[in-house]
Amino acid sequence: MFAQDIMLYWLENDLLSFAVSVLVAGILIPKIILIAFRRKLFDEIDERKIHRGIVPRLGGIAFFPAFLFSLALVIAINLRFTSSMMEDALSLTLVPIYFEICAIILLYLVGIADDLIGVRYMAKFVVQVICAVLLASSGMYIDNLYGMLWLHELPTWLAWIFSILVAVYVVNAINLIDGIDGLASGLSTIALVFYAVVFFNGCEFIYSMLAAACAGTLFPFFYYNVFGDAKKQKKIFMGDTGALTTGMVLVFCAIAVMCAKPDFLTVDYNPAMVALSPLIVPCFDVFRVYFHRVRKGRNPFLPDKCHIHHKLLALGMNQASALLTILAVSVAFIGANVLLSPYANPNLIFIGDIVVWTLANIALTRAIRRREKALNVTLYD
Repeated sequence: MFAQDIMLYWLENDLLSFAVSVLVAGILIPKIILIAFRRKLFDEIDERKIHRGIVPRLGGIAFFPAFLFSLALVIAINLRFTSSMMEDALSLTLVPIYFEICAIILLYLVGIADDLIGVRYMAKFVVQVICAVLLASSGMYIDNLYGMLWLHELPTWLAWIFSILVAVYVVNAINLIDGIDGLASGLSTIALVFYAVVFFNGCEFIYSMLAAACAGTLFPFFYYNVFGDAKKQKKIFMGDTGALTTGMVLVFCAIAVMCAKPDFLTVDYNPAMVALSPLIVPCFDVFRVYFHRVRKGRNPFLPDKCHIHHKLLALGMNQASALLTILAVSVAFIGANVLLSPYANPNLIFIGDIVVWTLANIALTRAIRRREKALNVTLYD
């Protein structure tokens, strides 16, 4: 087959994986909403919550079944009816994908338990570490930082420890950023589509299908989460089930970029920049929130209202404006970092990201204080 025919073959598989996920999730989510309302399985309302009215938080239950069904179906169709290219590609990626599926299953079960009856944070943390160890056991660990933090190749023991810490951190960052309608799913969709394109261009076609399939599960959820009407019983949240499983897929994609073969990136992009840029907004926000809580003398693990979306809402934005602003910032970080990576030192880019994020947050805080003074109320603490 000609190179153009090969690329078209894999593009069709990516699009089919995405479409099947959209279809399956689109069928499952309304059924989950119906069951949740009949069984009165709703998100509890407290002073931290932005939403008003009863809304189920079980949307993430649809993610893993839709994702796995889509991936398995497309692979099976290819193995049964088409060329041997799928078999050849699978032979190189099957072990990491099996370990990834095992990790997602564990997080999926813990997420369901947490959404239904609640699970202690330490128990969730232990499971997250186990899942990170499973991923590293497959050979998917960060053994080269490509100059990031002035480091290149890492010894195996340090690569394992670093990869486990990164995996747990990213999974929690995705979970904690889920504070307004569409934010976690929107940021994750942007990242997954970006990873799918990167994998496709780098001829890592199975990983591209995986990212596309996961992105497909988020599209119908985004519709019901953002545009659904709670009064008409058409709205749903992803809950821990969706955030944890989606976060694990994002971890897999990021590490897969950094573990890819040397000629994976056809242009001289820095793999660390390509891998980590889609995760900047949730990861930077979680670090800032933890630092803010410690500085205020609070428990860094207890929830409050000091995330970036809370700042934008305190500034007077509505949820839709805050969502679009944060998504645009994420796209800007991805575009700037990736485009600059062939020409600039990765540490300079990373420091620039930190400076931009810090200055933007300082400017937001000052604007909020001015608004509080004008209105004589406390909007953000």
